[in-house]
Formats: sequence, C-alpha cells, structure tokens
Amino acid sequence: MKLKNFFESKDDGSGFDALRATKLILLAALTLLAIIFAMPSVQVVFGAEKKMPIYSTQTDKKVVAITFDAAWGADDTDILLEILEEYDARATFFICGYWFEKYPEDVKKFHAAGHDIANHGDTHAHVGSLSLEKNKAEIMGAHEKAHALLGIEMDLYRPPYGEYNNDVITAAEQTGYFTIQWDVDSLDWKKLGADRMVNTVLNHKNLQNGSILLFHNDLPETPIALRRILSELKNRGYEFIPVSELILRENFKLDHAGRQIPIQ
Repeated sequence: MKLKNFFESKDDGSGFDALRATKLILLAALTLLAIIFAMPSVQVVFGAEKKMPIYSTQTDKKVVAITFDAAWGADDTDILLEILEEYDARATFFICGYWFEKYPEDVKKFHAAGHDIANHGDTHAHVGSLSLEKNKAEIMGAHEKAHALLGIEMDLYRPPYGEYNNDVITAAEQTGYFTIQWDVDSLDWKKLGADRMVNTVLNHKNLQNGSILLFHNDLPETPIALRRILSELKNRGYEFIPVSELILRENFKLDHAGRQIPIQ
C-alpha cells in the first residue's frame, strides 16, 4: 500500500476522521521509536552488558569441583573431612564472615587438609538489594577475617542465596575476586533425603567435565549422600579438584550458561 493511500479515508460527517487520526498516531510512534534507537546515549542503556558469574569451566580433563557453603553449624566437619580424604577429593568451602569467628578451629581443619577457603560474604545478606559499596563491604568483611585467622588472600566469592546482579559482580571484581556459582545443585538444602540427593547429582543434565557441584555443610543427610556420590563419580573416572584449580583466570569468555570457554 502506498503511503498516500494509507492516509486516505473519508470523513464520517462529524468532522472527525478517526481512522486517519489513528494512522497518524501510529506513524508518530514509529518515528519516535526510530529516533530513540538511533540515539547513542539510549543505545548504551539498552545495550548495557549483563555480567555473569562462573558456573563451570570447559576442560578436556575429567574433573569436577565439589563445593560447600558454610553458613550454619559445624557438627559434620570431621565426617566431611573423612569422606573427602577417602576419595582423594579436595573441595572448596565458601565461608561466611561470622563462621570464621564462631568456628575458627573448623576453618583451620579445612585449610590444613588442603581444601580451598573461599568467601561467602560477611553476614549472608541478600546482596542483590545492596549498593555497590555495601557489596564490597560484605566481601571485604569476610576477606579480612580469613586473613586474620589464616593469613591467606581469598579470591573466590559466592554470593549468598546465589543472588547476583552487575553491582554484585563488579564489587567482586573491584576487590580482586572471581564470582563463582554452580551448574549442579545437590538440593541438599531442601532436605529431601539422601537418595534424592544422589539421584539429583548423578543424573543431572549439566554434569560434565568442569562442573561445579553445590553442597552445604551441617545438614544430616549430606555426608551420607556425599560418600555415595563421590564413589560413583570416581567409578565414572572423575577426579575432584578445588575451584581454585578448575577455573581459568585469564584468556576466557563466558557463554550464555556462564561456562568458561578458553580463548586461544
């Protein structure tokens, strides 16, 4: 249809041509949209980069990372250490700031056994609702407690509740941290039973080389399921390395699922 014909319509006798008015409004709206998307400043807003954490790492090696979030009690420390040693598994413990203060001897045991000590925020806050500066304070609060206790400089951060946005990841970057999530959740926190946990992990659609597995300490059925999971994964040929040895620290990109892809 030609533009001229598009606007041709007849008056209904009332002096108001409703169809023509509707078409004029439509054309005006389309013109406004064209102008908006042509403006560089608006393109920056609409094209803002969405930052992502690391969920897994592409690797040819048959390895996975076992991780624990430590934010509750510490009753199962010794049994977890026993199981991990049994399967020659070095894990990563993401620890809250108050956990360093309340259970310093347990932290020391994890560290002495060769496991990663990593950052889970100072107070286990809902960081998605915090400002950039408050996110940095959450990270550095736990960082300073780990340094005071162990003399280490942590660089792996897992936001509490798995919450993140650009401010969360930017805060981590500006404090020298890599933000770490997971691609296989054991769902132990749902307390569905050891059998369900084992089935969830071993049959997970994402389980592959370079996967990061999520568990929590201080849950009664997690050690039971963990022993069975590690046994079967070892039978499948997997080795268990900490996140610090799994992830790439340079020359990588993240795909849509947060998987690290090496850049040659």
